Amino acid sequence: MSLPPGLTFGIEDAPSEEDLDALPRGLEAYNEQQWPGHQPWQVVNVLARRDGRVAGGLRGEIYAGWLFLRYLWIEEGLRGGGLGRRIIAAAERRAQASGCHSAWVDTFSFQAPGFYEKQGYVEFARLPYPPKGERLFLRKRLTEDAP
Repeated sequence: MSLPPGLTFGIEDAPSEEDLDALPRGLEAYNEQQWPGHQPWQVVNVLARRDGRVAGGLRGEIYAGWLFLRYLWIEEGLRGGGLGRRIIAAAERRAQASGCHSAWVDTFSFQAPGFYEKQGYVEFARLPYPPKGERLFLRKRLTEDAP
């Protein structure tokens, strides 16, 4: 199968930000055609600071009724004191206020699956990741009528 005239493709190690931004813009435009009126992606950031420096936090994304916990990190000396629980709870409250019914996260078996389970997350999928364990996918219903 040949490519249309003028079309090329290949791996690019350092594309411009403008070129990278074309991908989500194009997908969002397509989604809007298929699903008129849906809300665009929203970013949720919850940061903990010590003396002005980030000591932990969460970066999440809200889309189509779901909160995705993309990154959660707590400085080692602050782990185990409830900060992670409070950060997740803040993100979940923001998600609920934005109309989310559920949240999900993926984590490696050597990271924090037990922590997420303590926050009410339930495993729904698992992938092998040799040689360092498995990747787990967990979800939590934020409302009683969540699918």
